Amino acid sequence: MARLDFSSLLRWSGVSERWRSAVAEGAQAAEDRLALARMEWEEHRHRLFQLALLLIFSGALVLVALLLLSIAVLVQFWDTPYRITAAWTLAAVWCAASAVAIAWLMRLAREARGLFALTRRELAEDWRLLRGQL
Repeated sequence: MARLDFSSLLRWSGVSERWRSAVAEGAQAAEDRLALARMEWEEHRHRLFQLALLLIFSGALVLVALLLLSIAVLVQFWDTPYRITAAWTLAAVWCAASAVAIAWLMRLAREARGLFALTRRELAEDWRLLRGQL
């Protein structure tokens, strides 16, 4: 008498193979996404380091130059009736320079929202495909 194989009758072997294949494919996709995130993070970290060095260096140079220029202007107008006007003009220029610096910083902060755009897009696409299969 022949034995009846319930797993082949219920086709469980095919299901288990598909599950194994799906898990292996999912693990490979997750590994790829992590590698992409790692590469983007490395690129972003390098860019941030360069930006920090440039900001410190140029900020120090600009600060020294503007301070020396301010002192030179005040010395030039010290014994004249325009001393107060010169001082207030310098204060206004410093305030305008501060406003420009803050605007530049805000622009850089807005650009930072695009971090890991490729990784987020890939994960969103994976999530959409996964929801479509369920």
